[in-house]
Amino acid sequence: MSHIPDIQRAWTVITRGVPAKALALKSDWPVPKKLEAGEVLIKVQAAALNPVGWKLMSFLPNLLANRPHVAEHDFSGVIVDANGTGFADGDQVFGWIPATLQRKTKQGTLTQYLKVPVEYILRRPSTVTPIEASGITLAAMTSYQALHTIAQLEPEQTILINGGSTAVGAFAIQIAKARGAKVVATASGKNEDFVRRMGADEFIDYTQISLHRYLKENAPNPKYQVIYDAVALLDPSLYTFSKAYIAPNGVFITTGPMPHGFTISEVWNLLRTLGAICTPWWLGGVKAKYSLILVKNNVDDMKALQSLVTNGQLRPIVDSVHEFEGALEAYDRIMTSRATGKVVVKVDPSVN
Repeated sequence: MSHIPDIQRAWTVITRGVPAKALALKSDWPVPKKLEAGEVLIKVQAAALNPVGWKLMSFLPNLLANRPHVAEHDFSGVIVDANGTGFADGDQVFGWIPATLQRKTKQGTLTQYLKVPVEYILRRPSTVTPIEASGITLAAMTSYQALHTIAQLEPEQTILINGGSTAVGAFAIQIAKARGAKVVATASGKNEDFVRRMGADEFIDYTQISLHRYLKENAPNPKYQVIYDAVALLDPSLYTFSKAYIAPNGVFITTGPMPHGFTISEVWNLLRTLGAICTPWWLGGVKAKYSLILVKNNVDDMKALQSLVTNGQLRPIVDSVHEFEGALEAYDRIMTSRATGKVVVKVDPSVN
């Protein structure tokens, strides 16, 4: 391990706030060379940003977040100390560091070296590059667990994916098609070609009319078995009006709601959502189940994603690639909510 430095560069979250305020580029962050059994040391090639990264940065108090810690969750890299595990030095891998593990270890992915337990990584399929692989785990596993574990989506069923041009939505379209489902996806009109390339059978431009109103006026037949909100809607209308377009035994799954701030309108929408969830159908509520997807590490799910990527059924989509020093520009991009696919930071400058 003599070639591995003692200190490294790392984007660290030092306080609560937006990325420009909360992040600092440290040049003396320690390399975590001391490994416990079952951990490996990885030289990071690329790290992908996720909305949960900047949202936790902005809202979670310092004490709960255990700051300072290295930012972000997704990565690809090369093992430089396999530490007696089933991996070997030189293995090309991808994986993630969940927020719970990040708070415990202070490890994140916007850094040159990280240590991680082996159950959070897999070997990178040769069908994808390190840049592409860096953005797979969190978003793809979120959608996989939503459709496989919660919805138990079956062949020939129809699913509506709201936000098909987001990273989570694009993965969901591909996962649903791999399961043999019919996919209706929404996005802005400019992203129709992208969404159809992902595999959507039908497209709805949500910018032209309120989505719930459009669906009420153009009720599908048969009704959707699953509605998957990949946008993290605060407004609960897509759920509260869903009797017209979701099957009675169907399920509404969302990645939110996650506020951007604490304005009166956002708080009101959160209260409306809670009311809709808690009102039983026999009192006028919605019969379809409402479910919030909270992704959890699962080795079998990761292996399923690895197989889909290897077989070409799941293609990671990269919106933009930013240099390590330009991480704040990468956050500016993801915070526009207009990225189609993953926003990636290249940690190792030699990686293409």
